[in-house]
Parts: sequence; C-alpha cells; structure tokens
Amino acid sequence: MSDSTTTAGTAPGAAAARRTGRTEETADAGGAGTRLTLGGRSVRCTSPAEARLLWNEMSSEGFYRRAAARLRPGDVVVDVGANVGLASLAFAEAQPEARIIALEPVPELFSCLEENLAAHVRNGTAVRAAVCDAPGVRTLQYYPEAPGNSGLYADREADDEVTRTYLRNGGMDEESIELLVEDLHEGRPVEVDAVTVSQVLDRHGIAEVALLKVDVERAELDVLRGVGDGDWSRIRNVVAEVHDDEGRLDAVRALLHDRGFVSRVRQDPGLKGTRLYEVDALAG
Repeated sequence: MSDSTTTAGTAPGAAAARRTGRTEETADAGGAGTRLTLGGRSVRCTSPAEARLLWNEMSSEGFYRRAAARLRPGDVVVDVGANVGLASLAFAEAQPEARIIALEPVPELFSCLEENLAAHVRNGTAVRAAVCDAPGVRTLQYYPEAPGNSGLYADREADDEVTRTYLRNGGMDEESIELLVEDLHEGRPVEVDAVTVSQVLDRHGIAEVALLKVDVERAELDVLRGVGDGDWSRIRNVVAEVHDDEGRLDAVRALLHDRGFVSRVRQDPGLKGTRLYEVDALAG
C-alpha cells in the first residue's frame, strides 16, 4: 500500500457512455490517463465520459450532495472507493477546510486520484488500498472500459444488465444498447492491498469521522464490518451505494441500526428497475 499526502458508482451508464466518443473531443491527452475540465477544474481520469457523468451525479440532489452540505471546517471525510477522486473534489468544494482521506486500490485510478487531490484538495491524502473486513491481499476484477464498476465482487452478467436498464431508462434503443454493452465489462484480475476502516483511522490519527462515504460495488458490508466495535462512536454519517443482492440493503441498514444510526434510502430515477440504492445514515 502507498500513501500520498498533499497540502492542497457510479452511474452504470457512465461506462457505456465512454464508447460513444462524444466527450473525448474535449479531453487533453497526455501523461497517465486523460485530462478534461469539470466544474472549472482540470482533472485527470481514465474515462472522460464516465467522469462527466459521475461529476453530474455528485452535483445532483442525491445523498452525496446532502452529506457534503453538512460538512464543517476541520471535519474529516473518509472516501472509500474513491475512483479518480470526483466525490472527494465535490466534498472539498462544499467545505474547503475539510480533511479528506481517499482510498482507491486500482493503480490506474489511483494515479489519477493522487494527481487530482494534489491539484484541487487543500488537505487531501490519497491511499492506494481496498477497504475490507480484514487486512491482507485481495484480488479484484478491473474493467478498463468501465472502471467505476470494478470491484472485489464484480459480476459481468449482472453489471451488463444494470447498464442495459440504465440506458433503457434513458431512452436508448435496444440495438444501440447491445452495441455499447458488448465487451464493456471485460475484466482482468488485479491484486491489491486491503485495510480496514479502523486501521485507516488509527494510521491517520483520526479522532472523528464526519462522513464515511462507501462506493465499492457489492463490498459494502465488508467495509462496514471492518469498523471495530469501539470505533463506531467516532463516525457521524455514513453514505453508501448499496447493491441489493441477496438482501444486502436490509443487512446494511440492520448493521447501521445496531450501531445507533438512523438510515434512509433513495434510488436515482435513472436506476429504476435495478438493485442499486443509496443509503444515508446519521448517528442517533
């Protein structure tokens, strides 16, 4: 695992949008990944189209935006599954005096995350690691054409179907959908170091977490189970994307309830018909 400290899902359709090529024209290629402008900032990413859609997601009336509005100067945000750091940038935009610890295990994405935090987050730390229920080395499936859908429990068939539903909800015809989805979730295994949330708190000297953001493609319970019993009192707010497979949404909410959190659930209209939900949980 490597740390880089500076002093400065995922919309499933984002991956498919990359293949239209419509946003590539504005990107300035060079170095690792591709550079483009989002919200007046020059950022580095591996997929400009995905980055644009993810940035729009951060700007919508979802739970991320509401959580960002609650941040105060000096608050600490732990961004688990940071990708290239767009959520971290949104949190820093809402509260420039926040301290942000952003974790991302995939080397290509981490390189972009590290650069974006250095350029745009006053007090940001990029950590190259997955977050799980126990430390060690894990193998995740990385989708180069759909980086935001990569994860420890990537499921190509399920990920294809979520993308199809998202695109149908947006009005795309079936022939175009199949052309976009074909080979979209062709992945390769990547070995990554894994840590727990409690290890992150201890290693970075964090006394209180204002916001624990979790976007880890079906590994939500693993992340939450990696919070030690004595550390839950240090967390004020959890916002997570949850894949409701095999009762995972109820399990996440039950775990949070048992730790004294009150949660609410929403589903983005574009994801109607899928099992993707957002959970916002506040300590009682």
